[in-house]
Amino acid sequence: MNPFAYDRPATVDAALRAIAANADAGGATANQNEIRMVAGGTNLLDLMKEGVTLAPHLVDINRLPLDGIEETPGGGLLLGATARNADTAWHPLVEQRYPLLSAAILAGASPQLRNMASNGGNLLQRTRCWYFYDVATPCNKRAPGSGCAANGGITRQHAILGASEQCIATHPSDMCVALAALEAVVHVQSVRGRRAIPFAEFHRLPGDRPDVDTTLAPDELITGIELPDAARFARHSAYLKLRERLSYAFALVSVAAALDIGADGTITAARIALGGVAHKPWRLPEAERLLEGARPDDAVFAGVADALLQGAVGRGANDFKIPLAHNAIVRALHVASQGTVTNQGTRQGERE
Repeated sequence: MNPFAYDRPATVDAALRAIAANADAGGATANQNEIRMVAGGTNLLDLMKEGVTLAPHLVDINRLPLDGIEETPGGGLLLGATARNADTAWHPLVEQRYPLLSAAILAGASPQLRNMASNGGNLLQRTRCWYFYDVATPCNKRAPGSGCAANGGITRQHAILGASEQCIATHPSDMCVALAALEAVVHVQSVRGRRAIPFAEFHRLPGDRPDVDTTLAPDELITGIELPDAARFARHSAYLKLRERLSYAFALVSVAAALDIGADGTITAARIALGGVAHKPWRLPEAERLLEGARPDDAVFAGVADALLQGAVGRGANDFKIPLAHNAIVRALHVASQGTVTNQGTRQGERE
């Protein structure tokens, strides 16, 4: 373990001043020599112990008043950045209004990790590409310009969409897949002010800067995640996660699917996001629009899967992900159309 400085501010302003001081000093790069926020620390401390991230200055944000889950005037919810994943998944309003998010969170990690991990930290967790964690191998995400050992290496877990020659890693989060489908908004703050980032714009594709995961500026702190009113999707949603073993494994492919089905049995709106296939949660609104006006039908769902996976490229060992993702999309949409299965195992929104 490398030595590091440690602050534990009691106010958001104090935390922002600490971040700004580091940013002004020009110390911010993606992996090294930068100040880091720590809440649960479930990913960051592993990265520090493995020598992947060398953070000389940690700011513990657990004393900040950012752990609430509150209703918003527009009928949505605001999830505090330091609220724990488990508290979010089991919150009555999340279970009632956003069962898709609750199911996605509970599909991730272990109960112990979910009790510790924070909502903001979930958005910032880094890829589980084993070359990224092996500091003896080249990795453009860990050490820009060093190369990509995954490209031409063992690719079973890697991306089939949106990758570049610089990086073929995937994003590891389950929670973020549901947040993408629900069109969440990330609220951030710095000494320069506040801004809101649409979830689709928060994570980046790798391009030629795979070391930069998000559009968060070096001096910005995540303060909350806003969920818009999604009541129309609550009765027909499903999170399907396919992985190497039943629990505590990252997704080979995951699908967050939500449908709004009208009284006449036709689909009026759909939201679909994929995990385990790209550098960020993968979503194509134009594919979702293919469902508008259609009746739930596996043949229709297959057409949507074709559209979502357009341009997918395998790299040998992960070729199987393309048909796996296709079948998972169809299955998730089918399950969602039959009604949402709650955390208590009951089904709501079941069609006759």
